[in-house]
Amino acid sequence: MSFVFSDVQKYNTNMTITKQYIKQLNYKIVGAAIKVHKQLGPGLLESIYEECLYEELLSQGLYPKRQVKVPVIYKGKQVKDDLRIDLLINNTIIVELKSVNELHPIFEAQLMTYMKLAEKSKGLLINFNVTKLTDGIVPIVNELFANLPDK
Repeated sequence: MSFVFSDVQKYNTNMTITKQYIKQLNYKIVGAAIKVHKQLGPGLLESIYEECLYEELLSQGLYPKRQVKVPVIYKGKQVKDDLRIDLLINNTIIVELKSVNELHPIFEAQLMTYMKLAEKSKGLLINFNVTKLTDGIVPIVNELFANLPDK
């Protein structure tokens, strides 16, 4: 399954995605999330963090997309409802946001499913409802990441 994100696609059509590129992009996303968390603190709604992180990523020259629809195909047919990715950065990294007291394993499984269906190699699960944001970040890679060139 493949799909197009027109404005983001223009950004990276001639670009080879590498492990190094993904690591650098990951670093920028985490830095942006930390800025948002330092400004707002914990305890707000997920939608507020999503909007603020989106704006922060834009201000850093990245290409985030919010609530990206991804079709779900079952037995060769597209189901009625699409899944929605909170943020897709530079058409490369999926960011799933939470504002919960505790991250449960199902959240990681959810992100891995999103990565599989969207054919993305990297995801970040970010829980803003923590005192120190780095304690609320779970990076995830899949087999697609292993197959990318290093540089």
